[in-house]
Amino acid sequence: MFIIASDHGGLDLKESIKAYLEKRGIEVRDLGTDNGDSVDYPDFGERVGRAISTGEADKGILICGTGIGMSIVANKFPGVRAALIWDDFTARMSKEHNNANIIVMGGRMLTPENANEMVGVWLDAHFEGGRHQKRLDKIAQIEEDIRAGRL
Repeated sequence: MFIIASDHGGLDLKESIKAYLEKRGIEVRDLGTDNGDSVDYPDFGERVGRAISTGEADKGILICGTGIGMSIVANKFPGVRAALIWDDFTARMSKEHNNANIIVMGGRMLTPENANEMVGVWLDAHFEGGRHQKRLDKIAQIEEDIRAGRL
């Protein structure tokens, strides 16, 4: 399952990306927002972060005005690796080196064409494993230490 959400600052970009994903034959679940009224980005970042963390979904996309707020929220959840991307290189590296399960974008920073291209790069990239897996294992250990009260 693939999920997507945005606040009002990312609504237009979200709709474009959703259409792009559907053209690629990817089933998308939209967790909001669905209009341009001002909303609080943490509400939508939490929905996607929780869905990835609990295994309800495998991949997600979050969009707010800059992408910064959504990144902060999503990365509060265990097992989430939300990467703020702004070009094809960061999109590819977020998958190849960090195995990001959520990408985050700024709706006020990107054109729909740029964003769709970056999503395609991310989807087509493959996690390289190896030394990068060792680093992800360290992140998982930090998360475990926090849950266990060791930090």
